[in-house]
Amino acid sequence: MSTVVLDKVTKVYPGGYLAVDRLSLRAEDGEFLVLLGPSGCGKSTLLRMIAGLEEVTDGDLWLDGELANHLAPRATATSRWCSRTARYIRTARCAGNMAFPLEIAKADPALVKERVTELSKALHIDETLDRRPGTLSGGQRQRVAMGRAIVRQPKIFLMDEPLSNLDAGMRTELRMEISSLVRSLGVTTIYVTHDQVEALTLADRIAIMNRGVLQDVGTPGQIYNDPATAFVAAFLSSQQLNLLAATVRTPQNQYVLLDFGPHQLVIPWSDPRAYAISQHTGGQIIVGIRPDGLAPVQESYEGPSFYGRVRALEYHGHEWLAYVECGVPAVAVPEPPDPRQNAHGNEGGGGGLRAMVRRMFGSEPDEHAQQEQVGHNLRDGHHRRADLIVRLGVRPAWRTGDAAKIGVDVTRLMLFKLDGSRIDPPRR
Repeated sequence: MSTVVLDKVTKVYPGGYLAVDRLSLRAEDGEFLVLLGPSGCGKSTLLRMIAGLEEVTDGDLWLDGELANHLAPRATATSRWCSRTARYIRTARCAGNMAFPLEIAKADPALVKERVTELSKALHIDETLDRRPGTLSGGQRQRVAMGRAIVRQPKIFLMDEPLSNLDAGMRTELRMEISSLVRSLGVTTIYVTHDQVEALTLADRIAIMNRGVLQDVGTPGQIYNDPATAFVAAFLSSQQLNLLAATVRTPQNQYVLLDFGPHQLVIPWSDPRAYAISQHTGGQIIVGIRPDGLAPVQESYEGPSFYGRVRALEYHGHEWLAYVECGVPAVAVPEPPDPRQNAHGNEGGGGGLRAMVRRMFGSEPDEHAQQEQVGHNLRDGHHRRADLIVRLGVRPAWRTGDAAKIGVDVTRLMLFKLDGSRIDPPRR
């Protein structure tokens, strides 16, 4: 059994820079867990702590039920593979590079040769074993790197953006090989990336980080369809997420109305989200919808819809995207206060979002204060252009300048408070 447990782990570098803030996470035996987030969010630092390459400032790291805060890298039974393959032994041939971890462990030479031969065939690099890394293509070098990580048969694989230096075609090919090979071995794997496609295609579960803080954890389907925050919804979108400001109303308590100014959407009381939304009556919320939750409809369509004019069309090969001006207030992705700005002021070297909010406001702000802040941001122009992005498919139904009626799939609306958290709790 190979599990990784992080219990309120914090990493503060000299000078007070807070890289990871009180993060708790568990990777189960044999699980493929992907750490996803923007560059600089702390995901590689977290991986290095698991590998024993960085000291844990606070909290506990457990590997296979053993406290591993102070274990040396060699004692962690992990194998790390990153995108920087140039640190291999340049004078050694590929076979020697793959065999190196076993040779320094003084393994039997016959066993070393057997494992290298088997792995090179599985990775389709058996014809390159007598060549030096400098003569190989990027994809071949990454396969050698993967073989070197796997050959020692570690209990845990740690992969730090291993495909980031490859072209798109090679990334796709090697991504499939990683998935099939790692799952056939059944080894617990923690994989760091900032690429949403890699995360969705590889992961059993995805953990999304931002500014050193864990934002959400779940299966790819859960994270994509039922995100915990507006940041997660926006980050895990191939096209830009539509984030719109709306005021909640309940006319004569007949239904819940989302008022966007020139447009309104009705949420019936039969909708399971209706009660949670109604708790914000008279206040503003943020409504998110992906471009594929919107579609062109005929003028006679009587369902939920927006009106607008097509400002621009974008051709993406397999589909068209339309940018439609609708006069709807479009807001930027809500960002929590950055706990890194004052690591020493956090409780226990961390403290997270709530501690930062207390420092900024003197106490935890109420909903009215948050609404006032977002309203101020909207009035001062801190929002995106008021366009709706609509996915059109392979044949556009509109041309630039056309009047457009847009059907809205109300079941696919994502509803967030002004701080970016979900109004209706995500299902996990």
